[in-house]
Amino acid sequence: MIVYACLPARYNSTRFPGKVLAKDTGKFLIQHTYEQACLAKLPQKVIIAADDKRIAQAAKSFGADCILTSPDCASGTDRIAEAVAELDVDIVINLQADEPEIDPANIDAVAKLLLENQKSKIKNKKYDMATLAADFQNPDQIADPNIVKVVVASHERRATSDEIGRAIYFSRSVIPYDREKGGVGPLTCYLLHLGIYAYRKDFLLKFTKLPQGRLEQVEKLEQLRAVENGYPILIGKVEHFCDGIDTPKQYAEFVQRQKSKAI
Repeated sequence: MIVYACLPARYNSTRFPGKVLAKDTGKFLIQHTYEQACLAKLPQKVIIAADDKRIAQAAKSFGADCILTSPDCASGTDRIAEAVAELDVDIVINLQADEPEIDPANIDAVAKLLLENQKSKIKNKKYDMATLAADFQNPDQIADPNIVKVVVASHERRATSDEIGRAIYFSRSVIPYDREKGGVGPLTCYLLHLGIYAYRKDFLLKFTKLPQGRLEQVEKLEQLRAVENGYPILIGKVEHFCDGIDTPKQYAEFVQRQKSKAI
């Protein structure tokens, strides 16, 4: 099975234009993410799918394979679908280009969900899409609409590190809603969704052609397109996760962490 990791990169980010080319650490932001992705064991190749020649030039400077895609792609998923359409690949991993501290083990973990896994109680071959979840660290995160929650069906009713589950629903709201406690219940009842996906290539190309449903339009969550169209999503549980860089403030904090490591 040929596995590629792909970083969709858009230059004009709404909250932080040009962020993937920010270079206060001495390396481009996307270069940090690319180098972390290259540490994963399962992908045979890591590629960048860019919408701007400036990103392509930067990628060339640090030796990354980069495919220039249409600037009109509606989402990162559409961008990677365009990039891999003519490539000989079986499984495509969609990584956020603005996650320079991503754990390479998580990249392997999401790929494994679509590869043969004899320990799984779920027949993986029936699934064309997979993603990851993790425990929340505090109740405030659960109430934050910028942090996506996922409800999972599994043999233990939630995904664990040893068991694969199936996504029931994703939401920016508190799910499940604890009626007795007025919303947020015990921390162990909730799972945080991580924005990393693995697709079988054929499904990826099909997925991007599916129409948006009402749930996706309301929640602004692309993965709900699969749920609405009846395509199950595998969920794997991991322990370590990182936040992406969405704002100049978050980038400044990342730069400071990098400087601290160098001391």
